[in-house]
Amino acid sequence: MKEKISPQNVRNFVIIAHIDHGKSTLADRMLETTGTIEARRMKPQYLDQMDLERERGITIKLAPVRMEYVSEGERYELNLIDTPGHSDFGYEVSRALEAVEGAVLLVDVTKGIQAQTLSNFRAAQKAKLKIVGAVNKVDLRPESADHVAVELARLLDCLPEEILRISGKNGDGVAHLLDEVVKRVPPPKEKKNSEPLRALIFDSVYDDHKGILAYVRVVEGSLAPGKDVRLLSTRTSARVKEIGIFAPELKTSDVLGAGHIGYVATGLKEPALIKIGDTIGETADQEALPGYRDASPVVFISFYPDGDSKFEDLKKAFERLHLSDPAISFEQDANEALGRGIKAGFLGQLHFEIASARLSREFNLEFLTSFPSIAHRVKSRGKDILVKNSEDWPTHVDEVFQPMIKVEILTPATYMDRVLSLSQIYDVRVESMETLGDNIVIEAHMPLAELIRDFDDQLKSSSAGYASFSYELDGEEKADAAKMEVMIAGEVQPALTRIVSRKDAEREGRSTVERLKDLLPRQQFAQSLQACVDGKIIARETISAAKKNLGDFGKNGGDRTRKMKLWKKQQRGKARLKETGRVSVPIEVFREILKK
Repeated sequence: MKEKISPQNVRNFVIIAHIDHGKSTLADRMLETTGTIEARRMKPQYLDQMDLERERGITIKLAPVRMEYVSEGERYELNLIDTPGHSDFGYEVSRALEAVEGAVLLVDVTKGIQAQTLSNFRAAQKAKLKIVGAVNKVDLRPESADHVAVELARLLDCLPEEILRISGKNGDGVAHLLDEVVKRVPPPKEKKNSEPLRALIFDSVYDDHKGILAYVRVVEGSLAPGKDVRLLSTRTSARVKEIGIFAPELKTSDVLGAGHIGYVATGLKEPALIKIGDTIGETADQEALPGYRDASPVVFISFYPDGDSKFEDLKKAFERLHLSDPAISFEQDANEALGRGIKAGFLGQLHFEIASARLSREFNLEFLTSFPSIAHRVKSRGKDILVKNSEDWPTHVDEVFQPMIKVEILTPATYMDRVLSLSQIYDVRVESMETLGDNIVIEAHMPLAELIRDFDDQLKSSSAGYASFSYELDGEEKADAAKMEVMIAGEVQPALTRIVSRKDAEREGRSTVERLKDLLPRQQFAQSLQACVDGKIIARETISAAKKNLGDFGKNGGDRTRKMKLWKKQQRGKARLKETGRVSVPIEVFREILKK
């Protein structure tokens, strides 16, 4: 039987980097080097458990794993948390940082320091972690390797010799990196297992057999099966059914002591009872751990059941999804055309796309989604109203305020002029520029609404893919925004109504009515398609009435006078239909028009 590892030989750390810089590949090599996964069982992106992650080649969820490693004759327990790189999943990174003492900051030598490198570095600094710098993909032998190592050393304020050179692809330098993690990252602060239990919940998932599993970092005391515990923020009592570690599959254990990372099967079935950032303690009067600041959703989109899916199934799926992705906010919604639904908030467009794909795959749901929107603060008759969708837009508007973001763009100097020219398309206000090696760091302010207008794609196009950016919310400013209504045959369609910037209103309105003209079937009467702002028509199209064949006067003979009477009768009928008829918009039309 193996001897227990001393608490002084425990190391908790994360890997952080810009997207596509090789975090998951490095984690694979660590699993191989430590013997945690046998070579015959190894597969690329081993810690990425979702098919979506492998298909897209990105990490979406943080992934913890415990490894054992021998360095200079001593056994160590290494608890690694692999983290996402995309800015939309920054909340996953922030939670992981609070559960560890160290971080490996990884930089791809072929790409150099990028926006999320800077953002993650600052977050790790703020969490007071020991940061180990490493440059990846040295097997490619790029000429830039020395230069990138010097730039990273300058960022970390250390000597270039302290920057490690590794290859996540073939494993070069990975053992040396693990040795340096053991040397440089401090062990958890010494706490006695006899102290009252306090454990931080940094993630959770739902298990059909065990109920909710809470992923925890034990700060004080210890956890064992059968122990009575209390969730301090929700004031919920539970008895521990099972505890274990991530090997990386779930593996049961007898005890989780202070400084260790593992999971707890609470036996609880109700998702609302478990809160990310909550403290698992023993008594109601214990002081909770600091926890996490709640995520601030920036993009709001409504979901409506489609096909065989039902509202209750959609609601339950969101509750389960929120367990593993607490950055999603959601509430019930209703729409006259589409029925009951869920209004959800996301951290960005990619966050929304991933959540939608998970709802479809993991819960077998079919649904329609509304146009993306952001929250505006509207002053109306002396009152402040937070408007997340067009239905809440007041009839009387005094002032409108929109959320702003602080954007940090990092681009090679060669593409600086092309990147700056984006201000002709987007409402970007450049605040400052500074040089960082061969790159230019541009700090700017822009409305959050501009971000969901494909800003990322345009930035990549203007810089041949080299520029990157990160952003954070930064107050609010006055906005010239209005509600754009879409009417079909004089009837407002709430599902197509949205809030737009006045400068974009005509373009958006024109695009919508033109698409409707292509999609809507003809009726026995003419249908007017209108986009309106403040009661004024800004775009219009007409679908002409379907015609009835009254025969050919010249070839087939017949009484011309009688046919003219029939034609006039048809015209009078169409006029009456136009006055009284309602257009029933097929669900397929909503599905097409709401596509991005």
